[in-house]
Amino acid sequence: MTDRWGITLPLTNLSLPDHRKIITEMAGLGYTDVWSAEHSGADAFVPLALAGEWGPSLRLGTAIVPAFTRGPAVMAMSAATMADAAPGRFVLGIGASSPAIVQAWNGIPFEEPFKRTRDTLRFVKAAMTGEKITETYDTFDIKGFRMERPPATPPAIALAALRPGMLRLAAAEADGAITNWLSAEDVRQVRAVIGPDTELIARIFVCVTEDAEQARAIGRRMISSYLTVPVYAKFHEWLGRGELIGEMNRLWAAGDRKAANAVIPDEVVDQLIVHGSAEQCRAHIRRYVENGLDTPVIAALPTLDAEDLVRALAPAA
Repeated sequence: MTDRWGITLPLTNLSLPDHRKIITEMAGLGYTDVWSAEHSGADAFVPLALAGEWGPSLRLGTAIVPAFTRGPAVMAMSAATMADAAPGRFVLGIGASSPAIVQAWNGIPFEEPFKRTRDTLRFVKAAMTGEKITETYDTFDIKGFRMERPPATPPAIALAALRPGMLRLAAAEADGAITNWLSAEDVRQVRAVIGPDTELIARIFVCVTEDAEQARAIGRRMISSYLTVPVYAKFHEWLGRGELIGEMNRLWAAGDRKAANAVIPDEVVDQLIVHGSAEQCRAHIRRYVENGLDTPVIAALPTLDAEDLVRALAPAA
């Protein structure tokens, strides 16, 4: 069983400076990891830089940085800077992200996401050696880049991966695979693809409330927003959940979002959103670990004060 227990930063409704107090407590509460997300709030690196200073034993990871929204050299420099600031404690998590984030929000064509992620992985690994790189990759060309100060301890690199192609790439060329929106039982299927030796990291959405209907209402809104994105819809088809979410996807595509939410079965919400008392939530998270997850990363929904949530969901609680 893993000894790792992580949480997503920044916490909802808490400013970055106000994280200091709870981050200094995390190691004593049993947390080993903090992972950032990059969506439409904080960037991926600044919260981790602060957390690394305030929690000097915590492992720091990005889950994830889109492979499209930073140029390859900037991505490598950001990773090297974090690795220098927190030697041996930083994991660069990269992934394709989504058309909404890459194209609609950043004006960058979302083309060949598998190849772009693979090429970014390969370039960043090469850049960390300090060698001068002139290379033609499938999705970009690099001409004469050399890292001015490569880190003494290169960062580990993990890939966001949902289906077999990217999962196999993570197992073959990266140090870990990052996934999300899966149930505890789904972990076995993902683990079977990557094998026993690749670290498996998963963000787990957690709603601490004993009001099941409230949790399901929150969960349905989140599920319809995410699982209607084609890459997630295909992921759940592969996991065997295609029929259960098929009507939701049909109604969403037709523009009836209210109806799409309403038809999501309770069993789907209960599989993908961990909810209940804090004790029940911790037990549910541990089922992911028992099925082969190495690093659970809690994404706590704001049902309690942010600091109270961290304390309530800690493994030492």
